[in-house]
Amino acid sequence: MRGPLRLFGRSVELASLESLLTRLQVGDGGALVLTGPPGSGRTALLAHAVAAHRDLGAGLALHVVGAPDERWVPYSGLHALLCAAGPAPGDPARVPRDGLLTLLRRLGGGRPLLVCVDDAHLWDPDSRAALAFAARRLGPGTPVAVLIAAGDEAGFAGLPALRPGPLDDEAAAALLERLTGDRADPVVRGELLREAAGNPGLLTALTARLTPDQLAGRTPPPHPLPGGDEILAAHADRVGHLPAATRTLLLIAAAAHAHEPEGAGADLALVRRAAASAAVPHTPGFTAHTLRQAGDRVHFDEPLMRRALLHRAPPDRRRAVHALLAGLLPPGYAALIQRACASPGPDAPLAAALEAAAAPPRPHADRATALAHAAALTRDGTARTARCAAAAEQYRLAGDPGRARTLLARAGRTTGPAHHTRGLLALADGPAPDAHETLLTAAALLAPHDPGRARDALLGAAEAAWAAGDALGYLDALTRVPADAADRDLAHYRDGMCAVLRGRTGAGHLLLRRCLDSGARDPGALLRAGAAGLVLGDLDAARRAGTRALAAVRASGADALLPQALEHLAYAELRAGRHARARAHALDGLRAARRTGRPNTAAHLHAVLALAASVEAGVRECAAHAGAALAGAAPHGLVQAETLATWASARAELAAGRPAEAAARLDPLVRPGPRRGHFATRMLAVPCYVEASVAAGRAAVRGGGAVAEAVAEFAVWATRTTDPQVPAQLARCRALLAPDGEAAERYEEALAHHERAGGDFEQARTRLLFGSWLRRRRRTREAREPLRDALVGFERCGAPAWAARASGELRAAGAAVEAPGRSGAGAPLAGLTPQQARIARCVAEGATNREVARRLSVSTRTVDHHLRNVFAALGVRSRTELAGLLGNGL
Repeated sequence: MRGPLRLFGRSVELASLESLLTRLQVGDGGALVLTGPPGSGRTALLAHAVAAHRDLGAGLALHVVGAPDERWVPYSGLHALLCAAGPAPGDPARVPRDGLLTLLRRLGGGRPLLVCVDDAHLWDPDSRAALAFAARRLGPGTPVAVLIAAGDEAGFAGLPALRPGPLDDEAAAALLERLTGDRADPVVRGELLREAAGNPGLLTALTARLTPDQLAGRTPPPHPLPGGDEILAAHADRVGHLPAATRTLLLIAAAAHAHEPEGAGADLALVRRAAASAAVPHTPGFTAHTLRQAGDRVHFDEPLMRRALLHRAPPDRRRAVHALLAGLLPPGYAALIQRACASPGPDAPLAAALEAAAAPPRPHADRATALAHAAALTRDGTARTARCAAAAEQYRLAGDPGRARTLLARAGRTTGPAHHTRGLLALADGPAPDAHETLLTAAALLAPHDPGRARDALLGAAEAAWAAGDALGYLDALTRVPADAADRDLAHYRDGMCAVLRGRTGAGHLLLRRCLDSGARDPGALLRAGAAGLVLGDLDAARRAGTRALAAVRASGADALLPQALEHLAYAELRAGRHARARAHALDGLRAARRTGRPNTAAHLHAVLALAASVEAGVRECAAHAGAALAGAAPHGLVQAETLATWASARAELAAGRPAEAAARLDPLVRPGPRRGHFATRMLAVPCYVEASVAAGRAAVRGGGAVAEAVAEFAVWATRTTDPQVPAQLARCRALLAPDGEAAERYEEALAHHERAGGDFEQARTRLLFGSWLRRRRRTREAREPLRDALVGFERCGAPAWAARASGELRAAGAAVEAPGRSGAGAPLAGLTPQQARIARCVAEGATNREVARRLSVSTRTVDHHLRNVFAALGVRSRTELAGLLGNGL
């Protein structure tokens, strides 16, 4: 459906309009009422419908707008409608209700007629009644459609209705990008989106009032943002007709939200006590007006209504209501917030009291609110800057980076604390190298007067360097962390990690082991302990530390740390082969990362999900998560996430029988060069690289070559980790490259290591490769046992694509196995032999006959013979038809 403007976040409404207009074009009329608060886009939707109808060129469109001044003039609405079609035919009061429909048909002249009435709630009652009467009688055979936009459904009951809600975050961001040409500074952008609260009209108005320099962040925007008066006034006007007592109660309810957590509503008992203290007459059912009651709490149906009521109230009256509420509350945080709202200007004692109240055990969001109010009440520039920076850090910890950036912008001068918070925000949502440098600068600024926070800044810089794959930067930041006799765990972690990266593995492991043995309870210390476990290869210890870190983060209420804790735990579960648990934790972490504004963590979590999908799902799901990881990682230099996502994609391709693609993807990751993978994780991909290269015929089997070099480096790395799977993987890699006389012994060695290490997935992969090797050497009877064990192992750990590979190999070895394509999407293959089915799948994926022959270890003549039989059995005449027939099942 075309229109003059793109409307964001209105797909449901646009689909309904398109359906209405489509029916109208074939002579079937209808009606639709669009309701919603001011600024929600009702007018834009009507304009869109009118433009679309006119573009079709099929008939007339009448578009009228209700006028406030004519609201009580009888039949003024009908008069405006009839005038839109030409000179008014006499007195509209003489048009009976059932005559309006006849008149509209006559105006259409037998062609489709669209009637759009905007702000129909401003029409007089008689006109509304006549319009509703006619609209209810539209339907098949009547080429008239009526589209009504109104503030509510009053007078239009019984008609189909839609209520456009607030835009979601994605749609609001897209609208702002269109309004600003994507030139808005991130801080200004965040403040605009937050203030608009999903209201497209308000977002447009706020944006229009800012200068280009203010939008770009070159000059600070006003606070509060200008431009919302008209929309907020229109919201307040919706309750302007209510009795004065009811309006006062609504104002009290709006003010009572100030000290509550966002979304928690107001205390109904407090509202009633305040009304009684102010001698406001009791108004039964006052909550029916724009409010909804949930137990002992009341909430505004529309978030902007609360702001509108406070905005409309005269300042003195608004402050008096806040002061009244402060007097009714017990001394403490809530009363202080209400006193701050009641204050007419700077108040040093109140600011100091608010700062003192912003302390544990209060949630970080409450502390941030108290400190923001304290900053607003502070006259001294230095103290105000410090309180803004402190509020920003608390907003960051509460998982609200948008407000944190806004407070940092208001802080003015750059101080050590502000720089620290800015660096941590960049670490969550910005280029990792930039975060690294910002945090190093913050540490230098903080060191003279706040060594504890300087240490935290250095640890953040090290974390940024790790994410960026900068081993030297990581070492540099970590070696700057000062020794602290009171924190031996941190000293062990610092010295142990530095020793490992400098090649002193034994000494480093001894120090890192002490981190695992400590009784730390701090979330940061537990996250470091989990990282130590992963470096050691002690995956069970890493999982235990990750679980404890997650519990500590949840107990602390630091929402900003929750995605990171879930990421660490998910990765530890993944490394331990617990793919289902890894996926569950990663999905939880992804939701938390989106909620708290941490796209960098989301990129890492997508990489973990891609790795889990490469085992549990298939190429498509893995590609979706890997693509999301790479889309977030590439612009922010997240080399670790890129490495893991690339490894995941290659592993999924290997499972799908595409080893050449997998080897090509991994080759730059494991070899020296500018695209080399992350220093701490690229070795994990070497076993996949070796397997893919050998299967694709890229390996120099008799020694030498890039693959042999990768195995040699993997062997060195194997001496530096205690990961129980690595010895088995190394033996498997050597088996793949070994001459025929040695390969079986190497496979047996690998399986012996697996028996000691456990882990269904890796053990099943080794059994699959061993069984395949035996089958290709025509030792089919020997091949069946490892292949059966591989099939059972893959099924046990929920790896269907890998199980399909094992099943295919087992059938090729002559064992009776139910083909995976006997029903559902794979039914076309049901009549083929196992070898024919394997060849058909490879060809449908785009492989040439020579590639199929190499993949299946047969001759090209054998492939040609089987492919002719496949074409005859399936009734296809080309490779394209075969791909189309099997595409949905691959």
